[in-house]
Amino acid sequence: MTEIYEDLRPLLFSIAYRMLGSASEAEDIVQEAFLRFHQAAKEEQIDNPKAYLSTITTRLSIDHLRSARVKRESYTGTWLPEPLLTEEVPDASQHAEMADSMSMAFLVLLESLSPVERAVFLLREVFDYPYDEIAQTIGKSEDNTRQLAVRARKHVEERRPRFEADKKARDELAGRFWAAAQEGDTEGLVKLLADDVVFYGDGGGKGPAIAKPLYGRERVMRFVFGLMRLVGRMGVTFRPSEINGEPGVIARAPDGSIVSVLSIQVADGQVISLRSVVNPDKLAHLGPTGDLYALLEKVRST
Repeated sequence: MTEIYEDLRPLLFSIAYRMLGSASEAEDIVQEAFLRFHQAAKEEQIDNPKAYLSTITTRLSIDHLRSARVKRESYTGTWLPEPLLTEEVPDASQHAEMADSMSMAFLVLLESLSPVERAVFLLREVFDYPYDEIAQTIGKSEDNTRQLAVRARKHVEERRPRFEADKKARDELAGRFWAAAQEGDTEGLVKLLADDVVFYGDGGGKGPAIAKPLYGRERVMRFVFGLMRLVGRMGVTFRPSEINGEPGVIARAPDGSIVSVLSIQVADGQVISLRSVVNPDKLAHLGPTGDLYALLEKVRST
């Protein structure tokens, strides 16, 4: 049983995380799937643990996502997925065919699919499951499953976010962006930001974030420079990290607690979007979180 857990947990977490956009919820789903598998194995011989566990994980994720979508419709501000530090958990993406299938932009795009469409798309396009197995998992005919796959694939391809496939080039550009932002290099930052760059912030009403996305090079540049001055006064420090397969940074308060995670999306030699998560509920799985509101209040009172 231990060997099965160690072998299949990365795959199951990958499925659940891509389904839900939440690392903490994905962990819960995987634990529940193994619990059910363990109970079923006491009563019957399970010849294909991978298929059995994948089916349970997917079905649990579909059910969970249906209820989660209702909550997300009333979410305060912009909803972003829980960030995942992929440099520390490489096994979370080792089963994925598509290099961008864990990016923030891609996970947000998947939100526009129905839970069942999302499951079919991921199982087929990312994890390369056969149609007959997917059909059994979602409880539909193979023909119906193929139709769902075609519809989901068309929807995704029409809106698929751009990204820089060359990791070295992507990281190098992100490094130059970060240096320009910290040094207040206006000319350098202008060259790195795309005309239609967008800055997204997710505070969920529990952390200070912009209410709506910021669009355009000039607005984003001014906001980034203002943000850098503010965090400097708060004593916040940054560590470059790989966030959902993309370059980014983890921001920490003076006491070492995490207050923000920022990912940088690069395409065509420029930064096309930035996504900042400051909702402490979405950062708790990464470690102790800090009170960004308290840090802001301290700065404003001095």
